[in-house]
Amino acid sequence: MAYRTRIRYTEEQKSQMWDRWQRGESLNFIGRAFDRPSSSIYGQLAPTGGIRPPAKRRSRLALTLAEREEISRGMAAQQSMRSIAKRLGRSPSTVSREINRNGSVNDYRAAQAYQAAWDKACRPKRCKLAGYPSLCKIIASKLEFNWSPQQIAGWLKREYPQEENNHVSHETIYKSLFVQTRGVLKKELQQHLRSQRAIRRSRHATMKKSGLGQITDAVSIRERPASVEDRAIPGHWEGDLIGGSKNSYIVTLVERHSRYVALAKVKNKDSASVITALIEQSKKMPDELYKSLTWDRGKEMAAHRRFTMETNVEVYFCDPKSPWQRGSNENTNRLLRQYLPSGTDLSLLSQADLDAISLQLNTRPRKTLDYETPAERFNACVASIG
Repeated sequence: MAYRTRIRYTEEQKSQMWDRWQRGESLNFIGRAFDRPSSSIYGQLAPTGGIRPPAKRRSRLALTLAEREEISRGMAAQQSMRSIAKRLGRSPSTVSREINRNGSVNDYRAAQAYQAAWDKACRPKRCKLAGYPSLCKIIASKLEFNWSPQQIAGWLKREYPQEENNHVSHETIYKSLFVQTRGVLKKELQQHLRSQRAIRRSRHATMKKSGLGQITDAVSIRERPASVEDRAIPGHWEGDLIGGSKNSYIVTLVERHSRYVALAKVKNKDSASVITALIEQSKKMPDELYKSLTWDRGKEMAAHRRFTMETNVEVYFCDPKSPWQRGSNENTNRLLRQYLPSGTDLSLLSQADLDAISLQLNTRPRKTLDYETPAERFNACVASIG
């Protein structure tokens, strides 16, 4: 059996890998470009948690390779350190320290000295969290409640507006989680992130799929009132059906103005079961806060007219292959996968279980709400109609 020799990637190749990874290309796709397996690419990206390390930079005052070569030639010609320093325009003490640091007059080698200087210059910058253990405890506690780093960063600014020591960017939190050499946040906290990836993935990467069915007598989203679009008026919802193992499903609903989430248990995917669940869910909402529902063209909404007749809620349908038209619900479904990973048997969950999950989602601050929680925004709407 023939074994492939171990490849040594050049700095240019490593740079190309990072460029591709940041563009959102998969490990497999990048591996094919280099004729290597994805595991080889992973080995290059994993040490820094999928986060591109900063480019190496040298101080303008540091000796260059050319200057070190001049020192080496001067030593070989038995010239004095003072004369070498004068020719370089450097201080004699600079030349003396350089030689003493990298051997002696007889052993000095320019290339080795230059590489040693690079290696010593790679000391990692101490991150902000390392100096504030109390802030680390706050962040860890919020992560354990399944808050995202962005939610935590926004909440900290809102909770401690005048305390700069308690402000930190979400990127710093991600780096502290994925780059374990920082030794600040425990790796176990990664399990509380929405995705369970071992390394950070580019925001340009996407795994979206569409598989919409067809619906008859559908009222297009294009006929939805313009007042719904700007989200200023509460009471307009987006809905979807997400599936688990063993043909199990649940209904997800999101109110567009407040991003308030409601989940409903359904027996199966047939239209009768879904419509019945939606009707029951509508009874829990004030009429003023349930005016319309936007859905994709899945066949589970074939009996949408029955829903409208019994609830007086208008149903609008997205264009084919346009899930972005109900973006709040799409985003919520991604959040739910943190609690209900693909392959979960959703039939084992009770309505009480689903209510507990929706409560967690509704009490987490949201960037789009200026870090208010959906519950705060929705309750304000309820109070305004009371």
